[in-house]
Amino acid sequence: MRMDLLESIKDGVALLTMNRPDRLNALSGPMLDALLEALPRLANDPNVGVVVLTGAGRGFCAGGDVKAMAEGREFPGETLEERAQGLRHAMETSRWLHEMPKPTIAMVRGAAAGAGLSLALACDLRVASESAKFGTAFARVGYSGDFGGSYYLTQLVGTAKARELYYTAELVDATQALALGIVNRVVPDDTLEGETVALAGKIARGPRIALRYMKRNMNAAETGTLRDLLDLEAWHHTRTGQTDDHREAAKAFVEKREPVFRGR
Repeated sequence: MRMDLLESIKDGVALLTMNRPDRLNALSGPMLDALLEALPRLANDPNVGVVVLTGAGRGFCAGGDVKAMAEGREFPGETLEERAQGLRHAMETSRWLHEMPKPTIAMVRGAAAGAGLSLALACDLRVASESAKFGTAFARVGYSGDFGGSYYLTQLVGTAKARELYYTAELVDATQALALGIVNRVVPDDTLEGETVALAGKIARGPRIALRYMKRNMNAAETGTLRDLLDLEAWHHTRTGQTDDHREAAKAFVEKREPVFRGR
């Protein structure tokens, strides 16, 4: 029996692979259930420093299953309330990717559309292959959008461009996505996995406590005031200054060597 989500952990990097390549990794109930189980667990796993999300085969994720939409079975539940609550529960996957206390990276090959784009945008970083294409897609199927895409895209490209991309559902290629700030890096298709894993490994070898607080600062900066953020930075900076990793980094700087961080 095929699993809709594959998981592997190596050298501090957890790789989650959405595994419905015959459907361009369109989201399914079992896939979302598996993500909702895996993300909180990996968030608390001391052996994991970075989580990478990707898709099997030639695409990242096509979003919702259009065949299931046409058959009226995309959302479980009999009433509007039951369906809305079921969807809201599934959308916790985006929140975990965005808020879990570890860096997350979307490794995008091929299409990232609809809710698939939302999941990629929920990650801290996005590395795309030259073949990658991004689209909100919701207008094409008469939906308004889910999985936090309207929030994340507005943060990345500004409200005017985000509205344009939602209203028109136009596709954006990798070069355009890089120029807009949707992705951090564009790499050749055949080196996508190697370069993404190398980036994830570099971050995973970093000072994990400091990275956790950096992410808190960045998330707070999205909606907070400058005064509140300055207070938060002061506490977090002082806290990380008391870690063994900070002392090791200072010592390594004086000794002209690379620090060895241990997450303490």
